[in-house]
Amino acid sequence: MNIIAMIPARYAASRFPGKLMQDLAGKPVILRTYEAAIATELFDAVYVVTDSTLIYDTIVTNGGKAIMSLKEHECGSDRIAEAVANMDIDIVVNVQGDEPFTDKKSLASLIQVFKKDSLKEIDLASLMTKITESEDIQSPNTVKVIVDQQNFALYFSRSVIPFPRATDKTPTYYKHKGVYAFRKQAVLDFKRLPMLPLEASEKIEAIRFLEYGKKIKMVETTVTGIEIDTPEDLEKAKAAWK
Repeated sequence: MNIIAMIPARYAASRFPGKLMQDLAGKPVILRTYEAAIATELFDAVYVVTDSTLIYDTIVTNGGKAIMSLKEHECGSDRIAEAVANMDIDIVVNVQGDEPFTDKKSLASLIQVFKKDSLKEIDLASLMTKITESEDIQSPNTVKVIVDQQNFALYFSRSVIPFPRATDKTPTYYKHKGVYAFRKQAVLDFKRLPMLPLEASEKIEAIRFLEYGKKIKMVETTVTGIEIDTPEDLEKAKAAWK
């Protein structure tokens, strides 16, 4: 299989504009993420796909591969779909640009899903990690996922799922990490299919796949990493980098 990584990189992030160009131990966050993806040695190629000439120039001048988006996009999956439309690939892995602590083992486990899927029944795979802190479980900024016995996603929500109505039972909660591995056709379909009410309500792009009947295999990881969503997260990343 021809497997590539795409790092969607939008400069004007709503919660922390310009975060991908913030300094992390002497290099911009997006460059750190790109180099981490390269270092896994899991991919035939790694690209940053962006709407920013600043980000594009940063990657290219440091010897990397970058693609300028031709259109405006609402989410990373749309940006990736445009970029891979004419590429001869089988699997594309969406690596989040704000996660410079890319974990090779987790990404390898996503790729392995497709290597085992000889009948090509799985459209995409994604990561989840257990959450135990009540603050994270309650937070709408933490996307939760519930799965069936085979770890196929049943639903994603910013609400508390499952709801703990039975006080004598302790459910397991999982956080959805926004790292995806797609079959090429699945990400092209995503761009083609219109947004439906559930996705529009929750603002979670993975829901679109479920609403159109696609199968999402969730893979559990114990690596939480540091997602740089706020200036405080950036300070945590700087401390962890040392």
